[in-house]
Amino acid sequence: MASTTSLSARGRHYGTVLIDMATHRPLHLYDGREGEDLAAWLRTHPEVKVICRDRSSGYSEGARVGAPQAQQVADRYHLWANLGQAVEKTVNGYRSRLAEPPADPANAPDEPQVVQPLAELKIVTRLREQHAAAHELWQQGMSKAAIGRKLGLHQATVRKLVNARSADDVVAKNLQRAHVVDPYVGYLHRRWNEGVRNAAQLCREIQEQGYPGSELAVQRHLRRYRSGRGHAPDPGPKPPSVREVTSWIMTHPEHLRDENTEKLHRLRERHPDLDRLTGHVRRFAVMMTARQGDRIEDWITRAEQDSLVPLASFAHNLRRDFDAVRNGLSLPHSSGAVEGNINRLKMLKRQMFGRAGLDLLRKRVLLAR
Repeated sequence: MASTTSLSARGRHYGTVLIDMATHRPLHLYDGREGEDLAAWLRTHPEVKVICRDRSSGYSEGARVGAPQAQQVADRYHLWANLGQAVEKTVNGYRSRLAEPPADPANAPDEPQVVQPLAELKIVTRLREQHAAAHELWQQGMSKAAIGRKLGLHQATVRKLVNARSADDVVAKNLQRAHVVDPYVGYLHRRWNEGVRNAAQLCREIQEQGYPGSELAVQRHLRRYRSGRGHAPDPGPKPPSVREVTSWIMTHPEHLRDENTEKLHRLRERHPDLDRLTGHVRRFAVMMTARQGDRIEDWITRAEQDSLVPLASFAHNLRRDFDAVRNGLSLPHSSGAVEGNINRLKMLKRQMFGRAGLDLLRKRVLLAR
């Protein structure tokens, strides 16, 4: 039995090592990972009956052409690693929704913010008071500069107040600026604390809740947080990262800490897609550990029919390598012993400081005892 795997050096230069799985000793080492090279070696070794390999299409074709008599076995480690990549891509689509919902129902993520009536806004009351005071002093004959000093206002602000025919004109103009964001500050704070920093995206979200202003006003409100002149309210517990959630889903339930089990349970309750994703992963894990390769067809069909695109793509790729995958989930063979040889090979490369060519490396690998 032989096992093939690719190994990479700095700069993504690949090589291939073949291991005798009966003795765990290297059989061959060659540059690249092309199927033709593997096929050429296998033709000279017709005694090979089982080939454990990673999921490279080149190795699949090389094994088929060079050793049609051999049984190909997809390594379980690589199958599990590929599934983990699909899970991480799926969870990444929920990155902004991994945080726990606020305790106050009024601030729940899916609930629209209750917009405060215009007359109740503090800025409206303040503008009306300033307009009345400025006009009263103006009628008393005070200059705009004197009015500004008395009221503690900038001269430009006094000019706008005095030139406005009514307080409503001042209110209407100012509400087209940053203050129109005030009713949505709580929502913006929460989304900021969840890691959303794009003003255009946040503007679209609050516009769906009735926000009448422009994106510029949202940018002005967020500027204080970007520059460090202000801070959003305490966000509470930090939301889990994509990798943390992926780890929870990929870990055996009995090996999860109680707190992580509870967090995953709440995530599954909030997001049906993540609930289904976890179910798919756990069924695959049972199938893999119990060597129930005869169930892979049903698992692939269910995954392909689900709306989880990364998982469906993973399942579709399994179908392309169906026989080897089924063998990998049914037979006891694996490429586990290869990893030790790869680590040893990398150690030899470091000892040679990267200056020796492949020929010397091959000799040190194949002739060492």
